[in-house]
Amino acid sequence: MMRGLLAPSLLALLLGVPMTVLASETSDPASAIRQLVRANAEKDFSTLSRMMAHDADIISYGVAGRKYVGWSELEQGIKDEFLNAQKLEIPINELKVWTKDNLAWYAMELDYIRYVTEGAELKRTILPMRETGVLEQRDGRWQLLSWHESFRTASLGGALGSPPADSRLRHTSEPQTSRKPDVSGEWEILEVEDDKRYTATLDGNGNGPYSQHNGRFTTTTIADRLWQGTWSQSGNDREGGFEIQLSDDGTAAKGIWWYTRVGRQKNIPPREHGGTYHWKRLTRPAGAQ
Repeated sequence: MMRGLLAPSLLALLLGVPMTVLASETSDPASAIRQLVRANAEKDFSTLSRMMAHDADIISYGVAGRKYVGWSELEQGIKDEFLNAQKLEIPINELKVWTKDNLAWYAMELDYIRYVTEGAELKRTILPMRETGVLEQRDGRWQLLSWHESFRTASLGGALGSPPADSRLRHTSEPQTSRKPDVSGEWEILEVEDDKRYTATLDGNGNGPYSQHNGRFTTTTIADRLWQGTWSQSGNDREGGFEIQLSDDGTAAKGIWWYTRVGRQKNIPPREHGGTYHWKRLTRPAGAQ
């Protein structure tokens, strides 16, 4: 999944248990889900392959509008994410499972914590996720069939935990201690290097379409004036991320954007290929005086 974010994002439930685990240990779907999330965090590809259905017609949806059809697309996405991420941590915050006969469906909230090496630094990014999906019991073993993931809009405060002891770690997400900026409304966006201009219409959570190749922005975090998220363009089949800094009065922003996927090419290192953004607010947020 992926993610993402993430995204590009393999996010959330890439499920699996070690090959040596007995079937009785995953006789209930909730245990299977937890074990499979752990397998994703440990980058255990063989387990994920064994415990996810390989049906050619199964459809799943990741963040930023990413659509996976069948196992082959997802397999490549998993391998790319494991190659690009130095380390993964995926704590589950909430999990609810329902069952009927040989089917189970779930709703879950978790944090997808991704570490990527940038020069001499290990960069930490936290993606607050929610996910729903369906499992089926086949030959006595629960397997993940299909899933749909999205970003949570709840405050990140209290969900990030303590800073790592390694002094090299630089955080891209911090607990919010002030009121979340309202970025709703219409924005004019300039891609500086190519002198491309287009407009975006965002809701109160910073999500919405923009007028470039049927594009869409998805905000992952806004902490103080730091604004981060992902973009997708179905018109030319591309995805990526962005990080911009709001001005003090919230009427403008500057920052960078980058690719994570161009067509079938998915192994693009984050932040290595992209450009510079200048954003300008065209309308005042709803409710502003």
